[in-house]
Amino acid sequence: MKLLTSREFNRDVSLAKRAAQVEPVLITDRGQPTHVLMSIGEYRRLTGEGESILELLAMPEVVAIDAADAAADGAWDHRENLG
Repeated sequence: MKLLTSREFNRDVSLAKRAAQVEPVLITDRGQPTHVLMSIGEYRRLTGEGESILELLAMPEVVAIDAADAAADGAWDHRENLG
């Protein structure tokens, strides 16, 4: 995990964002950890949150979607349970 002081973070946010694409970045204030910066992909992996169909449709590049996986976990089945 990369470590940045809040002063370093404020001085070069771009550096912190680039580092967060590789690994989480721990930001400290007066020597104490205060924040963690991470990529959205890492955040979603940790929280179990997937991309919504709207986010996928808004992407400019082509994305492979495995309908079998989506159907298996109910991600695309938004019908109400009538039973």
